[in-house]
Amino acid sequence: MGEAGVVVCFGEMLLRLSAPGGGTLLQGARLDAHIGGAEANVAVALARIGVPSRLVTALPDDALGDVAVETVRASGVDVSHVLRGSGRLGLYYLTPGAGVRASTIIYDRIDSLFARMPSAAYDWPALLEGASWLHLSGIIPAIGPETARLSLDAMNAARALGVKISFDGNFRASMWARWCGDPAPILIEHVEKADLLFGNHRDISLLLGKDLGGESAGERWGAAMAAFERFPTLSTIASTARTVLSGDHHLLSARVDHWEQGFETEAVDLAGIVDRIGTGDAFAAGVLAGIDHSFEEAALTGLKLAALKHATPGDQSRTTRRDLDAFELNGGLDVRR
Repeated sequence: MGEAGVVVCFGEMLLRLSAPGGGTLLQGARLDAHIGGAEANVAVALARIGVPSRLVTALPDDALGDVAVETVRASGVDVSHVLRGSGRLGLYYLTPGAGVRASTIIYDRIDSLFARMPSAAYDWPALLEGASWLHLSGIIPAIGPETARLSLDAMNAARALGVKISFDGNFRASMWARWCGDPAPILIEHVEKADLLFGNHRDISLLLGKDLGGESAGERWGAAMAAFERFPTLSTIASTARTVLSGDHHLLSARVDHWEQGFETEAVDLAGIVDRIGTGDAFAAGVLAGIDHSFEEAALTGLKLAALKHATPGDQSRTTRRDLDAFELNGGLDVRR
């Protein structure tokens, strides 16, 4: 499986219903609808900047499933291996943050088609044909015990086929609380199979069972080193550090760590945020796009994609390679004519 192969993204797609205009749920007479899902968001962000990506998921064979497929297909993602069947599409409700009010999410995804699809339905040798990376996240095992086994099956297949594995912790406390009081052992089993981990000092603290600081670059480096020592299969850890000044004003930096060295960017000032959802997925796509070139390129490409996603409504990045090349961190905001 060559370095220039496809990035296969595996995970559940969702319908998002959100309050418009900084309001709260059903404060007005309507909700805005968007298609999302962490791994699908990564596939879209990659395809739009010219990196081949393939989505593996299970969608209902109805109008909602059609819309979900067309949303990612329109961005250039390979959807030829998406499974279709009888069932429901997962759903979530978003109240966007505004001012001093934090964003809140309510999930309605129990008994979705993806959650019920058996592992045997996925032909991993065929799904991973031509792949260099399998990307998935901790959201899959958070759905329930059956999907926890499903994600491990996918990772085991990738390792057997020589495909590198990218795992985003994507910790969802409300989902884990529904069925598992201690998710750390399950997440550890996943990270033990990964080559690239997307996770900050809080994620690593959960995995290692001890508090690790992350206020300074040195502390973030120390947390990464502790993870490398515990998980010898990891070759790379990527993370962001976010300072929330208000609902629509954040500071964001990024870093990529290896055993022997790390690189951390300067923080970018994100004022007037339009939509924070999906920014971590855009960051993951940027790191995957740049990881085979240099630590610096991976971190900067991830940060640029994440920064631009903050200015884009919906879950998915709309950034093209042209947009990415023209974007200047902390500058270049005048009209381009």
